[in-house]
Amino acid sequence: MLILIKISLLFNPHNLSSSTYKLINNSELVNNMKDYDLIVIGSGAGMNVASAAYERGMKVAIVEHGPMGGTCLNRGCIPTKILTYLADIIVQAEHLKSLGVKMKIESIDYPSIMKRMRSEVDGSSKSQGESVDAAEGIDWYKGTGSFVDDYTIEIKGEKIKSNTILIAAGSRPVVPNIKGLDTVEYLLNDDALHLMEQPKSMVIVGGGYIAAEFGHFFAAVGTEVTIIGRNQYLVKNEDPDISEILKKQLSKRMNVHTNQEVVEVKEEDGMKVVIARNRDTEEETEYKGEVLLIASGRRSNADLFKPENTGVKTDERGWVIVDEYFRTSKKGIWAFGDAIGKYQFRHVANDESQIVWFNMSKVLDNDKEREFLTMDYHAVPRAVFSYPPIASVGMNMKEAQESGLKLYVGEADYSVAAKGFAMGNPPSKIRVIVDAESKRILGASIIGPYSPILIQEIINLMYTRDGTYYPMFQAMHIHPALSEVVQRAFGRMTPVGEHEHHH
Repeated sequence: MLILIKISLLFNPHNLSSSTYKLINNSELVNNMKDYDLIVIGSGAGMNVASAAYERGMKVAIVEHGPMGGTCLNRGCIPTKILTYLADIIVQAEHLKSLGVKMKIESIDYPSIMKRMRSEVDGSSKSQGESVDAAEGIDWYKGTGSFVDDYTIEIKGEKIKSNTILIAAGSRPVVPNIKGLDTVEYLLNDDALHLMEQPKSMVIVGGGYIAAEFGHFFAAVGTEVTIIGRNQYLVKNEDPDISEILKKQLSKRMNVHTNQEVVEVKEEDGMKVVIARNRDTEEETEYKGEVLLIASGRRSNADLFKPENTGVKTDERGWVIVDEYFRTSKKGIWAFGDAIGKYQFRHVANDESQIVWFNMSKVLDNDKEREFLTMDYHAVPRAVFSYPPIASVGMNMKEAQESGLKLYVGEADYSVAAKGFAMGNPPSKIRVIVDAESKRILGASIIGPYSPILIQEIINLMYTRDGTYYPMFQAMHIHPALSEVVQRAFGRMTPVGEHEHHH
């Protein structure tokens, strides 16, 4: 079994190298085109490869228009989880009433919450940027770069060139084509993370994980939230019954409307008015809020960096096309992460970066002995940090049924374990899916408190050599601990469509 050694300078916003980057002063360049051993577009997971190349002694250029750290640090995973953690505690405090404990939150200091989040995020990004001056060998071009010729990128009138280029340019929010939207002030996710004054009410257009997480936070701190989702189910990539549990629980704290097509947006008396049409009945309804947040998905940045000018092909939605080794259609140019539109998670991009660096090094070394590596996507985990949180890995039920494999499926909720009762049997569900013949775990979904932690046990099993569920029963589980519910879900497996138990 091949074990990849982690790149030594994998990006960690809390443990930044002070000698990794150098800011380029445009006056140094005048009219000369500068050549590099490697150009990296994007400072998110692309920095993993940039750092490894720097350690190798290569001359590297980073092209980044915004703060250092990419989407995850500045506009995504980290700031949102700082906020949803607090929201979790607020909601759990409310849950204590059903267990005989009445608590009262005296006040919520919204500006303080936001300042703490911004301090952590901006401080990490700033320290990364300040470290630029400490190193020779990595130059930071601060601006939006675009290809203007073969292997040539222009940033604010300056051109740089390299025969080895990495596209790790991320993605950005979709702004839907809605009547009146261009005449109304609205927020995207990054704007919401800079909203230092708490709105009394908010309408969120979108029904995905971004809407579910922002809705969770703002409702928890006292904002009146309305979510309007276009799809039949909230967080549509999850199994419908999992989605329905989340919708039911969120609906206790906010207004959640699915299967609604937003057709118009306008402003009346200082309020944002969203008109949505039910996709089944065609009935139109108005929703009002002080603030409008657009959370309707992500789009490619290819229109900004123009890969076609260097011969890099994209698909019909603008995502960069790569082969199984992350090579684009242009020799020497690689791409991964959000830019290829496959799995838009930082943990996936981090793993992809290791494959890219291994394969890139093989080419740079002209090494004909080592084989190219490919990425294994069979057990990609994901989580929705709303409340209750959702965690999933591998196939969902629909994908498993369409695979043609014979399936074992086991289901349980937290009430099957003593710990679940101790917690007041919170709304929850666990589903595990197994290949009936090979006994390999195909996928799992969990909704309930601590689900992103609980599912890791399943993820780890899926990455073992055999990938079976057998160790789940061979391993002793602490009693009474919540992890017992995972073991018991496997203990309840039956063939799909039958009722015979298989242990």
